Amino acid sequence: MKFTASRLSEGNMVFPAEIHLEENSIEIKVPGLFSGDSKYLNYEDITSIEVDSPMIGFATLRLFTTGTKVEVHGFSKSDIKEIRKIIDENRSKRRRV
Repeated sequence: MKFTASRLSEGNMVFPAEIHLEENSIEIKVPGLFSGDSKYLNYEDITSIEVDSPMIGFATLRLFTTGTKVEVHGFSKSDIKEIRKIIDENRSKRRRV
């Protein structure tokens, strides 16, 4: 499943960030003009999730793994809710196996 940040949000006007939720991992792409950043995180490696969702504006998602923080901004509140739900479900599935 793919989620794309709003082009109206800060830092996403030309090259919006993307979150790809796959079966075993999550890929976060933050494109740039000459280079971009892409990170893969396995669900079982995610230790904590933070969501900053202001009353007005776009939400920020922070994913923490051991020693690493990945932050992505510009998603709607409904998208962030769905992303978090899917990540939490996959994390709990991996713990049961």
